[in-house]
Amino acid sequence: MISITDYTDEQVKLCVKNDQIDKKLYQEYGVKRGLRDEQGQGVLTGLTNISQITAFKNVNGEKIPCDGELLYRGYNVRDLVNGAADKRFIFEEGVYLLLFGDLPDNEQLAKFREALNNSMDFPTNFTRDVIMKAPRVDIMNSMTRSILTLACYDDRQDDLSLSNVLRQCIMLISNFSMMAVYGYHAYNHYDNNGSMYIHRPDSNLSIAENFLRMLRPDKSFTELEARVLDIALLLHMEHGGGNNSTFTTRVVTSSGSDTYSAIAAAMSSLKGRKHGGANLQVMKMMDDIKSHVSDFGDEEEIASYLDKILNKQAYDRQGLIYGMGHAVYSLSDPREQVFRKFVEELAHDKGKDKDLMLYENIEKIAPMLIAKERKIYKGVSPNVDFYSGFVYEMLGIPRELYTPLFAIARIAGWSAHRMEELVTTDKIIRPAYKSLVTDREYVPRDLR
Repeated sequence: MISITDYTDEQVKLCVKNDQIDKKLYQEYGVKRGLRDEQGQGVLTGLTNISQITAFKNVNGEKIPCDGELLYRGYNVRDLVNGAADKRFIFEEGVYLLLFGDLPDNEQLAKFREALNNSMDFPTNFTRDVIMKAPRVDIMNSMTRSILTLACYDDRQDDLSLSNVLRQCIMLISNFSMMAVYGYHAYNHYDNNGSMYIHRPDSNLSIAENFLRMLRPDKSFTELEARVLDIALLLHMEHGGGNNSTFTTRVVTSSGSDTYSAIAAAMSSLKGRKHGGANLQVMKMMDDIKSHVSDFGDEEEIASYLDKILNKQAYDRQGLIYGMGHAVYSLSDPREQVFRKFVEELAHDKGKDKDLMLYENIEKIAPMLIAKERKIYKGVSPNVDFYSGFVYEMLGIPRELYTPLFAIARIAGWSAHRMEELVTTDKIIRPAYKSLVTDREYVPRDLR
């Protein structure tokens, strides 16, 4: 164990004193904090062919909120999901679409699945020597360590040819599930004194099926369970170039760095509670609500407690109803709308109708309370994170794996954006910062 001594309050106060910037100065100099204006509109920093998010429509020159839409390479995610009504698994099909720009035919998809399956393997003793060493509850950190260590096994780590970068991306997409599940089992064994299972993936199964197979002691799962997880992965795999982790991927890629470093940087971004950790915040809040609301069907009781949360009188005193609202969407998050019917189907199958009722009542009540209490520039609606944690809970997935599951999906989008950045530009991303530094006279150390 590393010995760590906290720095003194005096030293912390020095940091606050010398790093604090008056918020009024951002407005004075026209600086967009977080690259967003006061209405939440993002600063235009790039172009992409990979995906499109729609939250507003232009009507007679006026920007009007509308139901959200999400397109992958021009295809509406609703159509992609509806196209799988025959109960086939579609995440791999979505990965192909993001990487290559077109939907695959049967032969192309079969070859791509074979490439993914052939890449689903670690170097000799990698699981023992890397994943099982120093396991921790933070599986995202464990995965990031594995990603960077895999670079040591790649003789072409720094080769930026498109064919090599594609090879590296496909290998990482294939192996993310193994990194996550094996990392969890190692943590559960060494830190929680639980049993450890290292099941090898089955090359005949989809990524969603293999995730459940490797996670569960008996390797078993139902078709419905795997299909719902497959849809969840598809809906989380890409979300425009402007989200924090994807932008991180493009920033690191623009510097000329290798694939492993770019994806590791994206992982470090995604694990933040303001990004990929959002569904965990929802689940913790729901635990609290369940302990304070006796009747999940009583809308008045639910509204009363949500009002306390909103006014910083309950739960974590932050004044936030997690899972409500989105940085981009206004009236609705299309991912949540698409996902909801699968959530309902799984809840009925698992006997979780009572919990589903609570979620649905919060979904109805929370936007009205927020609109009443807050000054908002666009509509408020549930986002995909509101339900994703509930689904993972019903699937028996440990909470330590919620954010890693996000990464298992989003690695597809990161890979597509890395390729696009390499193809389209040779410019390093280097934004400008206004310096507030003033000249200071140097004082010799003995006179300070």
